[in-house]
Amino acid sequence: MTHFIYLGRCLLYDFSCINPQVTDMKKLFAIFLLSLVFSSIAIAQVTDASVCDLLANPASFNGKIVRIKGTVQVGFDEFVIKGSGCNQPVNDIWLQFPEGTKAKSGPLATLQLQLAHNNPAAVTERKMDPITLDQNSKDFKQFDSLLSAKAKTKGLCLGCTRDSVTATLVGRLDGDKQTGLIRDDKGKVTGVGGFGNLNMYPARLVLQSVSDVTAQPIDYSNAETPKDDSPEPAGNGDGFALAHKAATVFPEGSDARKQIERAADAFGKPGEDNGVEVGFGTPNAVSANDKLKGDKSSPDGVLFNCTFSEHLKGNALSYAISHLGSEVADLRDNSLLNSKVGLYELESRSWTTSILNAAAFGQKSLTLPGGYTVWSTMWPGNERVNKLNDGLTKYLTDWAGLKMAQ
Repeated sequence: MTHFIYLGRCLLYDFSCINPQVTDMKKLFAIFLLSLVFSSIAIAQVTDASVCDLLANPASFNGKIVRIKGTVQVGFDEFVIKGSGCNQPVNDIWLQFPEGTKAKSGPLATLQLQLAHNNPAAVTERKMDPITLDQNSKDFKQFDSLLSAKAKTKGLCLGCTRDSVTATLVGRLDGDKQTGLIRDDKGKVTGVGGFGNLNMYPARLVLQSVSDVTAQPIDYSNAETPKDDSPEPAGNGDGFALAHKAATVFPEGSDARKQIERAADAFGKPGEDNGVEVGFGTPNAVSANDKLKGDKSSPDGVLFNCTFSEHLKGNALSYAISHLGSEVADLRDNSLLNSKVGLYELESRSWTTSILNAAAFGQKSLTLPGGYTVWSTMWPGNERVNKLNDGLTKYLTDWAGLKMAQ
């Protein structure tokens, strides 16, 4: 390397290492050689790693440019690079595009946590080198197109895409030691760590480039859907009002009614400033508000930033509202503070609420990404609870890569 540094200096400043009679062509060649030398040094700064390597100690890779060969999948609240056999509570890396990227692929809904402006905790803001993504490259366009293609299914498949994609991904790895809400001994929130949905992912890749793109069709053939089931949800109207309406279908005082209403109530009344912020768009890029403390205040010092895709309409939006609302309610439930509630448990509870919402509106079936049916009128009445639990467990462990708390 010492020889390369010397060569670089002499070429850059005075060409003293070359015969004084050097021709213009030789000068051009020398400059070309210099560019190759420094290009090789820059390339050497990219760290090759597997998903499991990064998840084993994400904080040690924080801010580094890494290259990963992996499989990317998109779901209802997922945009991840899959890990296999990593044996972590969350076996995926969250994927995001740089701020301002205009792309089609990404999750339908996410809930991201942030300290409110009135939270007294002192924070040190993340200082990350900016990442630039060539959105016009052929590889990226193919990548984005494949991951945004919807699956063709008989019944409603919420957030289901046609393909997963294997590719070589290069980007900045952001890693944290802690995820989710960080509390002190008294249960007060003093910090927020992690990335992606619910801030439960310890690692995030901000994409710089993608290559070697290959699609793998997702098998939905085993979905248990009635032949006459529509792939589109019935009903139109305000999704928030519909979420409240779904609760009234169940008997007064029933657990199902309470569960749906609890989730809908989490968003507060119209105009109420309760720390739950709602936005619409595809949550696939780093937000301009990607910082540890927000600009707005909240009763408990935490902001719950809910983003819904503009593709969610009517009843489908009410299912998504039930999903994120259940998570907000759980995270604000003091009775759960001492229990082991991780991403698996939060997702399981929120999907159960969405399923109840779908059943209330007469949805004949509900299938999740990967082809896992979690609700179907084809199931005999005495088997529905067991089949629901079985489908949801397989979805969360096999597809979403989550590990149940011990």
